Amino acid sequence: MCRDWPSALSFARHAHVLAPPADTLVHALKYQGWRELAGPMAEAMARAPLPQCPREARRTVVPVPTTAARVRTRGYNQALLLAEGVARQLGLELLEGLRRQRGSVTQVALHPSERRANVRGAFAVREDADSRLRGAHVLLVDDVLTTGATAVAAAMELARVGVSEVTLLTYARALPFLRGPGR
Repeated sequence: MCRDWPSALSFARHAHVLAPPADTLVHALKYQGWRELAGPMAEAMARAPLPQCPREARRTVVPVPTTAARVRTRGYNQALLLAEGVARQLGLELLEGLRRQRGSVTQVALHPSERRANVRGAFAVREDADSRLRGAHVLLVDDVLTTGATAVAAAMELARVGVSEVTLLTYARALPFLRGPGR
């Protein structure tokens, strides 16, 4: 899967594999309203080994945006909560640099090719953020990396405005060989 990613997405790092108890924590944060889990999850993410940046490079934390409908339903964007914690832990700037410009169906049951089509064109750089992103090394934060479709779509949009490098940082990484029936 990683070999198919464009150069816009340089690295992907995660704190845990999506298996017990990490999967339970992700589910509780994302679907059960346990937003207080974001703090400890972000602490674990901040301990993940990140690629080195040149000393003069500006590293910025950008959360993957979700749809307005999901924010209304959940009351928050779980990726933003995680990004806030990661930025605080690492002493980095947090910038909500992307917006979701169109909704998409949930990706949980989609095949990898369907996931890519589902998020193609879903993101746009916020107009108030493009100059602040230009030349930055972005730490793109999300809760789970499955196929990378969301991260690639977001990274491609960030690259369009001149981001130097995008590293994806997630709490968990779903591994295909660990998925059981129906997962």
